[in-house]
Amino acid sequence: MRTDTIYIDNKGVGFENALKETEKAAAYKGLNHAESLHLQLCAEEMLSLARSVTGEMKASFWVETEEKLFHLHMSTETVMDQEKRNLLLASATSRKNEAAKGFLGYLRDAFEQAMAAEVNHGDELPIELLNDLPNHPIADPEWDGYEQSTLRKLADSIKIGIRGGLVDMTVSKQF
Repeated sequence: MRTDTIYIDNKGVGFENALKETEKAAAYKGLNHAESLHLQLCAEEMLSLARSVTGEMKASFWVETEEKLFHLHMSTETVMDQEKRNLLLASATSRKNEAAKGFLGYLRDAFEQAMAAEVNHGDELPIELLNDLPNHPIADPEWDGYEQSTLRKLADSIKIGIRGGLVDMTVSKQF
């Protein structure tokens, strides 16, 4: 079974619909309340992870099921840089780009890796000076990886495929 495709944007439009669609799929396949909540949490963390890492969000989300095996799919476009690419691939179970298959796939992936822009943090003060400033937080205010660690504990497998600026994420969970 495949659910309807839900479109989600930066402002959160579609986020609730994606969770409702996940809940419907769980009910259709006869999951109990705890299993349904577990699946919804996987969907929520998956979408939050994508938004936290990519920054912008124009994504498509759908659920595919086979018996009690659920595959949560999300596809989004982003302007890819090395930092985003590394954060996304670090979320994958295999830590590899699933879109790089075969010789040409590996070649394309190597080329895209080499061409990915480096993030320029040139306007920032050195960390040693920032820590000396009053009222400046010492902790890194950047993404803390909460979604990534939670999702890796909840899901059976996470696959990330990156081709150009297109990111495909599949989270699988067997109940």
